[in-house]
Amino acid sequence: MAAPVAIHLEFGGGAELLFNGVKEHDVTLPSQSEPWDMKQLLVWIQRNLLTERPQFFVQGDSVRPGILVLINGADWELMGELEYQLKDQDDIVFISTLHGG
Repeated sequence: MAAPVAIHLEFGGGAELLFNGVKEHDVTLPSQSEPWDMKQLLVWIQRNLLTERPQFFVQGDSVRPGILVLINGADWELMGELEYQLKDQDDIVFISTLHGG
């Protein structure tokens, strides 16, 4: 059984508007049989934090194009994207690079 994981989530570049305007969230993900990964985190965020327009945050199993994801300051593409296994005290940042006119 994997232990609970405490992480810091941050939403910026307009993405915070999908989360009631709240930019930062400190969350503890519950214990589960396998380690938490980014794919599971996105499902958890949708169910527990996302307040409106999920189509602007997720597309299929991943974040929609135009959302930059940083894991501890590094582009998640360097970290394995959806397969990255979360560690206690990870800092995950989602920044929307799409801006309406």
